[in-house]
Amino acid sequence: MTKSSTPLLQVCNVSKHYLEGDIATEVLTNVDLVVNASEQLAIVGTSGSGKSTLLHLMGTLDTPSAGKILLDGEDLHQLSATRQAQIRNQDLGFIYQFHHLLPEFSALENVSMPGLIQGLDKKQVHQQARDLLERVGLGHRIEHTPAQLSGGERQRVAIARALINQPKLVLADEPTGNLDASSGDAVYGLIRELSQQLGTAFVVVTHDYKLAARMDRQLTMKDGKLQQAEDNVMEIVS
Repeated sequence: MTKSSTPLLQVCNVSKHYLEGDIATEVLTNVDLVVNASEQLAIVGTSGSGKSTLLHLMGTLDTPSAGKILLDGEDLHQLSATRQAQIRNQDLGFIYQFHHLLPEFSALENVSMPGLIQGLDKKQVHQQARDLLERVGLGHRIEHTPAQLSGGERQRVAIARALINQPKLVLADEPTGNLDASSGDAVYGLIRELSQQLGTAFVVVTHDYKLAARMDRQLTMKDGKLQQAEDNVMEIVS
């Protein structure tokens, strides 16, 4: 089958400002970005540079002040709230620095949640959740609650949850920010492996240049603008 020539995601001349009284604070300025299917993209930058804001706009968790964002050619911010929620559930996956797992539920139940919200068959969803937990190396921990898991294990559960509905795009905001170096490397390796196996695109925002260098492509966010990452910045120190 021939791949579509249309990019998966297009960010077109997007700006974002916040008003405090009469004072406007510009967070993003005329940002353009294209993400293709199966691509692994890292956006690096210091805290406050605007990278998380851009991620929230791509995930319809916030609204741009100007410009548009297209997913498979569909203008996300011209859609109804109901349609946006459907896209967040079915076409997008989210991974956060703080995993946001529900503490009273097991790993299996946490991973299953998006599929159950979509209204899929419970038995089928639980089997898919088991398969994903096996794939991320947690098949022996499916009945454990988040409190019974390590930080790296909780983040792997969050990754499995983000993938349960087979999204086209996963948006990850500092997914290794609370992990030690070894766990962080394992999570990024898992993201890369799952992207290659499942065809899911990943956009990861992070301040960790070494980990970002493992992705297909790197961009830098500085003062609300995207630019090509400098080669010397993205070198992996051996």
